[in-house]
Amino acid sequence: MQDLKDGEMVINLGPQHPSTHGVLRLELITDGEIVKEIVPHLGYLHRCFEKHAESMSYGKVIPFTDRLDYLASMNNSHAYVMGVERMLGIENNIPKRIEYIRVLVCELNRIASHLIAVGTYGIDIGATTPFLWCFRDREHVMNMLEWASGSRMLYNYIWIGGLFYDLPVGFEERCTEFVRYFKPKLVELDDLLTNNQIFISRTANVGALPLSTAIDYGCSGPMLRASGLKWDLRRVDNYSVYPELDFEIPIGTGAMGSVGDCWDRYKVRIDEVKESVKIIEQCLERLQKEFKRTPDFDPRALVPKKVNPKPQDYYVRAENPKGELGFYFVTDGKNDIPRRVKCRAPSFHNLSVLPEIGKNTPIADLIAILGSIDIVLGEVDR
Repeated sequence: MQDLKDGEMVINLGPQHPSTHGVLRLELITDGEIVKEIVPHLGYLHRCFEKHAESMSYGKVIPFTDRLDYLASMNNSHAYVMGVERMLGIENNIPKRIEYIRVLVCELNRIASHLIAVGTYGIDIGATTPFLWCFRDREHVMNMLEWASGSRMLYNYIWIGGLFYDLPVGFEERCTEFVRYFKPKLVELDDLLTNNQIFISRTANVGALPLSTAIDYGCSGPMLRASGLKWDLRRVDNYSVYPELDFEIPIGTGAMGSVGDCWDRYKVRIDEVKESVKIIEQCLERLQKEFKRTPDFDPRALVPKKVNPKPQDYYVRAENPKGELGFYFVTDGKNDIPRRVKCRAPSFHNLSVLPEIGKNTPIADLIAILGSIDIVLGEVDR
C-alpha cells in the first residue's frame, strides 16, 4: 500500500464474484479504469487431492480425480487410469471396445466442458442467449453420461483395467440421435457469437498471448493452440485409440484481430466441439459394427483385485478440455498405495499467465481475458 503512486488503488475482484469462475481472488492495482498489476490469490478450494492419493489404494483415488476439473471428470480419470495401467504393463491388453467407450465418453465430456466455457464466457461480457443455449444442449450430454455411469457429474466410470459397466443397451442409438440434434444447434451457436460485431469488439485484439509467452508459462490446450501451435496430446502422444480416428487440430489464426487473442481462444473451443462430434460419430460407428457388445463381454475382466506396481517414477499426460493434465507417480512397490501422486493441472498453468497478458488493460477487458482462459478452481487449487 505504501508503494502506490498517485491515483492508484487496490481493488479485490473475488473470491465471491461470478466472473472469477469460482473462488478466485484477484488483487488489482488500478489507475482509474486501467489495471496496472494483477496478483492472483489461490487456495480457497483446496481439497488435499495429492495427500488423499498417498493414503488410499490406486483404485480408490479415481473418485478424487473426478473432482479436479469437475466439468471434465471422464477425462481426468482416463488420464489417471492410463498411468496406472502403463505402470502395471497391461495397457496393451485392454479390449478395443473398452478403449472406444472411453474415448466416446471423454469426447462427450469435452463437449460438455466447452459448452460451459463458451456459455459462461458469453454471459461474462453481456450475452445471455448463448449461456441458455449451451446449458440446454449440455443437459443432453449430462443425461447420457448419467445413464452410462449412474452419476450426473462425478462419474467414477473409467476403472483401472476396464470400466464400471458396459454402455446401457440403446446408448449408441441415443447418442447418434443426440449428434443429429446437436449439429444444427452448434451451427446456430457459432453464428450467434462468432461473427457478432459486439462480441468481436469485446474479444478481438484483447488479451493477445504471444506463442513464446504461452510456452514459457507452460500453457496448454486451447490456450496454447489459440496462439498458433498445433499441439494436441491426442496426436502428439497417440494414446488410446486416437491414432485410429480422423480429426483436425484447430489453431488460432488472428482472423478477427491478432493471433492468440480472446476471440481466437473462443473460436478454437468452438472448432474443437465440431471435431469432438466427428470423433464421437467414428466411435459410435465402430462400436456398432466392429466392436459390438456380446453376452460374454465383461468390462471388469482385467480390473486387478490389488494394484501394486514395481518401484518406479512415472509421468502420464492426456489432453483434457483445458490442456495437459498430468500425473507423476512415485511408487515403492511395498503396497497398493502410491507413495506420491503429483497432479499437473492445466488450469493452474493457464491462469499463471494472467498477470502478463492482463496488464495495462481496462477492468472490463480483464473480465474478458479471464473468461477466455477457462479455469476451474477445483484443479487450480487441488
